[in-house]
Amino acid sequence: MAGGGIAPSGGKNYPGKFTKRVFITCLVAAFGGLIFGYDLGVSGGVTSMDVFLKEFFPKVYLKQSSASVSTNQYCKFDSETLTLFTSSLYLAALVSCLCASTITRALGRRVTMLAGGLLFLFGALLNAFAHSVGMLIAGRLFLGFGIGFANQSVPIYLSETAPYRFRGALNMMFQLAITIGILVAGLANYLFDLKYKNHGNLAWRLSLGGAAVPAVFIILGSFFLPDTPNSLIERGKHEEAKAQLLKLRGIDNVDEEFNDLVEASEAAKLVKHPWSTLLTRKYRPQLVFAICIPAFQQLTGMNVITFYAPVLFKTVGFGSSASLASALITNGVNFLATFVSIGLVDKFGRRILFLEGGVQMFVTQVVVGGAMAWKFGTSGNPGELSKGFAATLVTLICIYVAGFAWSWGPLGWLVPSEIFPLEVRSAAQAINVSVNMIFTFAIAQVFTAMLCHMKFGLFFFFSFFLFVMSCFIFKYLPETKGVPIEEMGRVWEQHPFWRKYVVQDKGIAMGKAAQNV
Repeated sequence: MAGGGIAPSGGKNYPGKFTKRVFITCLVAAFGGLIFGYDLGVSGGVTSMDVFLKEFFPKVYLKQSSASVSTNQYCKFDSETLTLFTSSLYLAALVSCLCASTITRALGRRVTMLAGGLLFLFGALLNAFAHSVGMLIAGRLFLGFGIGFANQSVPIYLSETAPYRFRGALNMMFQLAITIGILVAGLANYLFDLKYKNHGNLAWRLSLGGAAVPAVFIILGSFFLPDTPNSLIERGKHEEAKAQLLKLRGIDNVDEEFNDLVEASEAAKLVKHPWSTLLTRKYRPQLVFAICIPAFQQLTGMNVITFYAPVLFKTVGFGSSASLASALITNGVNFLATFVSIGLVDKFGRRILFLEGGVQMFVTQVVVGGAMAWKFGTSGNPGELSKGFAATLVTLICIYVAGFAWSWGPLGWLVPSEIFPLEVRSAAQAINVSVNMIFTFAIAQVFTAMLCHMKFGLFFFFSFFLFVMSCFIFKYLPETKGVPIEEMGRVWEQHPFWRKYVVQDKGIAMGKAAQNV
């Protein structure tokens, strides 16, 4: 196989149980995903509410309210200001995650999560009481700062806390929390719009202000969570780290794992400049995946479906409440399908889920694009839309969402967080989150314009990248299932493509060390 899909054998087998303590610790930490998920789900919902558009984006409201069946449906929501409301958050997250990498390394993962919760809470309150577009966007920026901090620290926290045999499932609780946040946001949008549609601005204020609830969860959770053994060792707290590792593993002897963590930490301390170190040849595989996986995750088109689903459904002829209900259905599928990944990732591995999900999404994107081309053409005039067509479209999008939810969704966070060595882990995770946010920002900012100009071709655009990323995973990603996080280097040493970078660099380093003796 070109990609070398078999996990290398002969590694260490650290003892340890799946304890109640490690489950609760990972569950509470995963709450950090709620803030990201809630924001993804709430944004598209409020931008499809007529009262919200009338208040802040009157031109968009007039365009879509005056549109008839014969109007070009593709361009009803084409507004740079409207997309800036959605995408400004991700620009802020990009900046904050770079700062968060330093805090994560110096003060620990828990403090970074706490800071993220506080920033997100402030942003939620700003949005709930907003009276201008400027205040809305300021609130979005603070939400972004919070998400940048949380997304930088939570995946690392989960990967470092979980026993290696259960790392995949426990890390995916972060993605599960994201889907819960998306689902709750969709439900909030639908119920608030249904109940308070005729009560002025109350519906959208409650939806946006609801972001304060997951923010409070992560703030409270951060006070009770212990720091990871890796982080404690990194800051010289060895006794506390060993005591914490004993509690997490539920056994009397963790000497082998603890000694390896200390050894990795001592090696990491020799690296004074992790950012420049990450650019060296030895870390080429990690750097490539830190960039490519988050970029490809966004180029699946899933976040477009997530935060523009109500707008998209409204574009193809659903009413305001119906579009929110349809988005709620897809959010429910996203939530339920994530359990498939949690159950299978440590049994069948990462590669098979990546590849199956990629094929599933590719096929559905092509079929949806074809259906849009047949019904809407290039004019954007669909005539009368039948219930059968609407139901088929929702079904296809649900199949697509399910494919993402058990592949690129959770694996896009899991794989980067488990492949980075300690000495460059914070810097590499910062790059991972930064690239994710760059592409999320770019796609969110240009989506409505792309839909207006590319029309049904937008779905073929994403299907092309799904084909490319599936080929990339097949050829270049080794299997990381069942490999201890501090032993991950041997995965690259045995990979047919990456070994020439890692092994050669390792040999050069050993040669220089021998000369210095």
